[in-house]
Amino acid sequence: MTVNPSNLDLPKSSGVYIFKTEEGEVLYVGKATNIRQRVRSYFSPNPDRAMIPTLVSRSNDVDFIITSGPREALVLEKQLIRKHKPRYNSAFKDDKSYPYIAISGHEEPRILYTRRPPTGSKGWGPFPDAGAAKGVIKLLRRQFGIRDNKGALPFGYNESDEMHDYGNRIRMAIGVLDGDARLVIEDLQERMDLAADSLQYELAAQYRDKIGIVQKTISNQVIKSRFYTEVHAVGFASRQDFGQAAIIQAEDGVIQGQVNYPMIHRGSISESISLLLSEHYSNQKPPRILLVPTELEEGVMQWLSDRRGSKVEIRVPKRGKLSKLRALADRNAEIQLERSLSRSSGNIEYRAASDSAKL
Repeated sequence: MTVNPSNLDLPKSSGVYIFKTEEGEVLYVGKATNIRQRVRSYFSPNPDRAMIPTLVSRSNDVDFIITSGPREALVLEKQLIRKHKPRYNSAFKDDKSYPYIAISGHEEPRILYTRRPPTGSKGWGPFPDAGAAKGVIKLLRRQFGIRDNKGALPFGYNESDEMHDYGNRIRMAIGVLDGDARLVIEDLQERMDLAADSLQYELAAQYRDKIGIVQKTISNQVIKSRFYTEVHAVGFASRQDFGQAAIIQAEDGVIQGQVNYPMIHRGSISESISLLLSEHYSNQKPPRILLVPTELEEGVMQWLSDRRGSKVEIRVPKRGKLSKLRALADRNAEIQLERSLSRSSGNIEYRAASDSAKL
């Protein structure tokens, strides 16, 4: 059955939208600063791309995942396309790929700016802001004396004096790229303060800008983060007896997608979440870290660890990156609930029973 645009209740938020068949096959993934407005354009009488009518006719629904901003939407779109390989993305998208930072596998490793990390290298990305990625490479080379793609050391580093601790410098640079920018930021902060104390305000401003580059590229990316290695975040929203849960799944440091569960919510949030988890993880391995909106009963926590075969760390984060991911799950659950209520016109109990009979 072709998707009916009048039945779509989409948010005005930034994020990704996903055209799907009735069987759940992903046909197309796109990003938008306003999901509702962007998806509506696909149903205009004069589409801007020839294959849009075919895509629309084969789609049964349009799903979405909201993000905290356009930057995160861009990265998430890229990852979902890689995961699902939608048939219509190859027709719609050019072959542009976003840049990575890589440390090569040479005996004396080099730091690279590349669209495709070479075999044997360690890569970070993709980075939607190419300029910031280049700025980080420049900063790391100067800070740690790392060789460039041609093998040259930065100005001021001597081959004989520098190479005895080159491996340690590489390890420090990798630590920064893995998300631990503390040492670099502390050093830059100290240099900035010294420059300011010496009334060298222009130099102090340069150090301030360098700190901003590191934080922007490494520390503030919600979608791509070392903290999100095998993490699932549970979001929950309710209206009277009607509930909606969203589980955001992050594997290998990248958000992969989400699963939505409408439900009848007549107990505590803890009870509803426990039922949800027992259903969702009955046929799949629980993650290493599970972010939830409220404390769970000991029995549920033990069951999850038994299912995984090792301890599952249950957290109710209040601050930091994991808190942002958990809050993002709540936002998605809230929007999905509003969507379900609007679509069902008072018949959500039937919909919930049909879609999630065991809950």
